[in-house]
Amino acid sequence: MPPPLVSILVPAYGEAGTIGEVVRRVLALDGLEIELLVIDDGSTDATVPAAREAAAGDPRLRVLTHDRNRGKGAAVRTGIEASRGDIVVIQDADMEYDPRDLPKVLQPLLDGAADVVYGTRLRGGEPQRAHLFWHFVGNRFLSLLTNILFNTTISDMEVGYKAFRGDLIRSFRLVSDDFAFEPEVTAKVLRTPGVRLYEIPISYYGRSYDEGKKITWRDGFKAVWTLLRFRFARV
Repeated sequence: MPPPLVSILVPAYGEAGTIGEVVRRVLALDGLEIELLVIDDGSTDATVPAAREAAAGDPRLRVLTHDRNRGKGAAVRTGIEASRGDIVVIQDADMEYDPRDLPKVLQPLLDGAADVVYGTRLRGGEPQRAHLFWHFVGNRFLSLLTNILFNTTISDMEVGYKAFRGDLIRSFRLVSDDFAFEPEVTAKVLRTPGVRLYEIPISYYGRSYDEGKKITWRDGFKAVWTLLRFRFARV
């Protein structure tokens, strides 16, 4: 049997300074059969040229583009629709998450033990940058709310590293265009009968807002509404 194909989706908006290193580290991973999909969400900087230059003609890279900025969720949906992988994983373009953590995030899926794997910044064991206290509190609250609503034990619902069986993620009808993608996809995973979700501790090199971090407190309020909406919506 050939090894499973892993589709690595990299939604990107204005990340010319970091996308090259992300592409290089992903393409340098050993032991994985991959396709790398960079989805440029209407960037006005050199994000696309930087990604292509870093790949140096590697045919495993495909670049998909939006003609305007539509949001992370819209970019991820574009990547999911174009993906061919047996496994689909989301890799942020800003280097807050190190692609060298991908093999351990993917291992429960490769072993057939999981249908979905989330990285977690909140269970310890890996390097974590100390910063943004209220961001940390918000993540804790949203994870607690998720656990109450869905009777589960997720520690880090908002984490960017999320990996799925390809057929499972492509079966969802996802509608969120912005950062509400994270609670929406979590709700739909947890409402899927029999789904096996695992968490794997990952390193986290978080950015400050001065360094380019884009998610804000407004997204936290939207996440609460999204969790409630998709918890009680008809399947």
